[in-house]
Amino acid sequence: MVPVPTTSSTVFGAALLAAALALPSVQFAYADAAPERGVVSLKYLNYQDSQSADTPVTAHLSNMDRIAVNALSLQVLMPVAGEWSVGVSFMEDSVTGASPAYHSSGFPASESDVKSGASGELRHSVDLQLTRYFPQGSVTAGTSYSTESDYVSRSYSLQGSLSTEDKNTTFTLGGSFNDDTIDLNKPNVVASKQQIPEEKKQIFAGLIGVTRVLTKKDIVQFNLGYSNGNGYYTDPYKNPDIRPRDRNSVTALGRWNHHFDGTDGTAQLSYRYYSDTFGIRAHTFEAEYVQPLKHGWTLTPLLRLYTQSEADFYFTVAEEQFNGDGTPKPPTSGDYYTEDQRLSAFGALTLGLKVSKQLNPDWLVDLKFEHYQQRDEWSLSGAGDPGLATFSARSIQVGLSRKI
Repeated sequence: MVPVPTTSSTVFGAALLAAALALPSVQFAYADAAPERGVVSLKYLNYQDSQSADTPVTAHLSNMDRIAVNALSLQVLMPVAGEWSVGVSFMEDSVTGASPAYHSSGFPASESDVKSGASGELRHSVDLQLTRYFPQGSVTAGTSYSTESDYVSRSYSLQGSLSTEDKNTTFTLGGSFNDDTIDLNKPNVVASKQQIPEEKKQIFAGLIGVTRVLTKKDIVQFNLGYSNGNGYYTDPYKNPDIRPRDRNSVTALGRWNHHFDGTDGTAQLSYRYYSDTFGIRAHTFEAEYVQPLKHGWTLTPLLRLYTQSEADFYFTVAEEQFNGDGTPKPPTSGDYYTEDQRLSAFGALTLGLKVSKQLNPDWLVDLKFEHYQQRDEWSLSGAGDPGLATFSARSIQVGLSRKI
């Protein structure tokens, strides 16, 4: 299990994390033996999301860019003594933009207010993994550290794999621990000038999985994961926002890879089910097709479908209540309350294409583009919030790798 830093920055949301999935934490592939040569990779990500003005509250505005991200990462994987490997990654990302505070009504009154209210954030992270290889398996220990102005995340993990003698079946068992510190004294977190104690969030997670070679053309995998988290889950940038201090989740993931001899291409299909104690139930379907071409070129189109139900304590735009000054207020009944649209019911579609070129035996360059769109009516639960504006995002990633 690879440690993945978490963040509660003003602007990082579910869509952003999905778009930047390739960068926040290096994820080295597990193999039966240590790599014969090392690999150095440099990746750059540019991300931009926007929200339409297709609701009555925001109809006077044009479509507006929201969050912009520029991220640069360096990844190094090195074999050691034939039985070990060490993986290290460093990343820096900068985030600018302004996000809705409450539903879509959190839009500023004009586009100039968006620009004047833009926020900036700089994050740094480092990951380290050490793997020991055995004749029929491997053990990997990992740690990561991520820091930004209001959030520090530390993560530790341990994962082992064991294969049968014929190498057709591999069993995997892993666990991880995240220890996060949230600084609520940042000036724009709360309006009050009083000192507020730091908050903590800790997450224990476990994973069990099996990978099976069915035929010369087919490989299947199934993973089951569980996490137990407690601490500060409330978003301090959305006030009022009160969330439970415990969040447990279950994840089931199935994958199937099939190779086509006629085209030398490989189809990669996966389904992921997610359920947590916030009341969210989510389904993710993903399909990729890796097609090698002549002269070292490879094309990989991507299709991803996602849908989730709303959290038990999410309030729709129609249910939103206001104080006399026009600011939102929580309901008089109920312990928990949020208007964060990331916890609403919605569906999303991602289309992507990756193009890579093997320049020579040592050098590889790749370019990946993804477009993401999210709508309330695409939720399979049938309970989306029609008051929310359409959300979309695009990401461009460029990578350069060299074997050493």
